[in-house]
Amino acid sequence: MAFGIHTGWLIGYVIGLVVVIVVVALVVPILILAADIGRQAKRINTGLEGAERNTSNLKGLNTTIEYATSVINGLNRGRKKLGG
Repeated sequence: MAFGIHTGWLIGYVIGLVVVIVVVALVVPILILAADIGRQAKRINTGLEGAERNTSNLKGLNTTIEYATSVINGLNRGRKKLGG
């Protein structure tokens, strides 16, 4: 008879344990994927920093284009003056 009184508690504990196991089974793969994403993000960031370093000189490209255009215009003026 004493076991019958505690049956509800036992069922509650079993259900609670099953819920905890299910939650852990769902959360662990998510945490593993998050760790993988974190490692990949570090590699991606390193690559992007390298790309930024390798292309930093392109900001002066407009200045180079302006100087080249000025030189070409001067050459064209010289050609016209020489009759060419």
